[in-house]
Amino acid sequence: MKYKNFEDLPVWKDGMRLTKRIFEITGDKSFKGQGDLANQIQRAALSIPNNIAEGFERGTTNELIQFIYYAKGSAGEVRSMCLLIISMERFAHLNLETSDLKTMSTSISKQLGAWAFSLQEGDIKGSKFLTDQKRETYQQKQTGDAIGERLKQEHEERLKELTQGRKL
Repeated sequence: MKYKNFEDLPVWKDGMRLTKRIFEITGDKSFKGQGDLANQIQRAALSIPNNIAEGFERGTTNELIQFIYYAKGSAGEVRSMCLLIISMERFAHLNLETSDLKTMSTSISKQLGAWAFSLQEGDIKGSKFLTDQKRETYQQKQTGDAIGERLKQEHEERLKELTQGRKL
């Protein structure tokens, strides 16, 4: 599926949900007197959707991939701080919520890794590099691939019908 706006990306939406939950949880009084822990996990979480948005808006695939990896790194930071919070007795009452945050950040990291991999394997290097001719060629290739797939499926269905007809 092709997305036109970063706001439509499922991983961006997941990053926003994670960020919102982190801001809610770090409002707990147990974060008082713990240095910059609340601020650091908030900034790391906020960095996830912000880097996705910035990369999406850049215009080249290489830039997008770079920002996806920044977001992935921030998801790792969140996960690391969640593990710290889980290990500290003063946050024991938040273990379930923190464990959920860790799971969310792991999921986001996996989504980002898969997205980066698919972009690295793709043909298009970003909208800045698409001329009208390249756009048309790409669209023709997509159409040809779709027709080829449909013909393949029709051929397989016909073979199946013929094979079943012989068995009768």
